[in-house]
Amino acid sequence: MYRYQYELSKASMILVRDMLKLKPGETFVVLADTESDPHAVDATAGAAFAVGAKPMVIWLATPLGSHQAADPFLPSKAITAALKEADASVNFNYRSLTYSETLTTAIKENKKLRHMVCSTVNAATMVRIFGRVNIPKAKEFIEKILEMTENAKHIRQTTPAGGDVEFDNVKTEDGKPDPNYPIGKQDGDASFPGCYFPLGQIGWTPNIESINGTIVFDGLLQPPCGLLEQPVHLTIKSGRITKIEGGTQAVQFDNWLKSFNDPQMFSIAHATYGCNPGAVLNEDIVEGERIWGCTNWGIGAIGPHLIKPNGIKGPGHADGICLNTSVWLDGKQVQDKGRQIIPELKKLEEELLAPFGS
Repeated sequence: MYRYQYELSKASMILVRDMLKLKPGETFVVLADTESDPHAVDATAGAAFAVGAKPMVIWLATPLGSHQAADPFLPSKAITAALKEADASVNFNYRSLTYSETLTTAIKENKKLRHMVCSTVNAATMVRIFGRVNIPKAKEFIEKILEMTENAKHIRQTTPAGGDVEFDNVKTEDGKPDPNYPIGKQDGDASFPGCYFPLGQIGWTPNIESINGTIVFDGLLQPPCGLLEQPVHLTIKSGRITKIEGGTQAVQFDNWLKSFNDPQMFSIAHATYGCNPGAVLNEDIVEGERIWGCTNWGIGAIGPHLIKPNGIKGPGHADGICLNTSVWLDGKQVQDKGRQIIPELKKLEEELLAPFGS
């Protein structure tokens, strides 16, 4: 017996049956590499078979890089060919393929594909963020946060670690949300064609040139640092990183960005809210991005799901976690140090966090 063996059966069934809405007879492809958790992979393939689908698992050697940096190490044509014939898929690759040409091409060319990105997700993560969450209640909460964020023009975020950043959302001439800059919700519904991420996140690309201030990562920065021993301070001017300060990990991150010799790697890519009540801080960036009350900033490549139709290409992508974020929408504070202020949202928050003792 292995850790969470019974609970994983439930979590994997929630993923394939309730989120991806896998149907009998559908072809289901699972991607993994040699650093992926085989228990998560096997349980997901087994759940797919249990609902009558036809699972196929593809194991890969672990690339030395993530995103586009993974492409040179992948049998890209074979992976793309398999995904082009699939109805649904999930990737557990430890080295993320999210912005790779391999995965981007497959999703672009297979108009029916429902793909779930579970990079770095292991058995314990699946149990925490899928198996133990009140998904209908979480979806209700996420819908309300999404509506508020879409309607806002100007946003300010601060954190106890010293972060203080402001920016504008992209709007059409009549002040409505720009459909080319969609605010994506990861609410557990992955039943329509497209690229999805695990439950508990709202993400979007703001007006990049409007982003100014200080972003302080104090949870996780991946790649290349992992869990942070000291905060990493970024000075942002017009959406670009102009200074990186902190300890040895700040130097490591600065050197990593410079190693690509590409200006896109110093550009802000996206902002997100984390809102999965089961998520905890560890080396798993996918889980970390969903920690309740955090914000996550992406740096580098921007995917086509964030800026339509093609995103902005870059040789890599990093995500950093800011814990216990306070948020103002058009001057009105709606979140204080990671907790909700508006009564309706505060009530939902309490109901979602209660099973986890928060």
